[in-house]
Amino acid sequence: MTTNEQLELGFNGTQARIFGKRRESRMARGQWWFAKMREAVAGAMDWQAQGAPRPKQILFSGVNRELKA
Repeated sequence: MTTNEQLELGFNGTQARIFGKRRESRMARGQWWFAKMREAVAGAMDWQAQGAPRPKQILFSGVNRELKA
């Protein structure tokens, strides 16, 4: 067996058989899917990274800052 072949086994030790037309449709669906994914990646926008916002200091009125033990 070469590295380009795939071994498929069925239940009870019988070998699974993929009929030609069924296999072709699986291949066509796979090719369609990967073509769509390549199209999505090619059309993706390149976002510019934004810096972190400045920290905002908030004062609460009426808050007592004394520690009570």
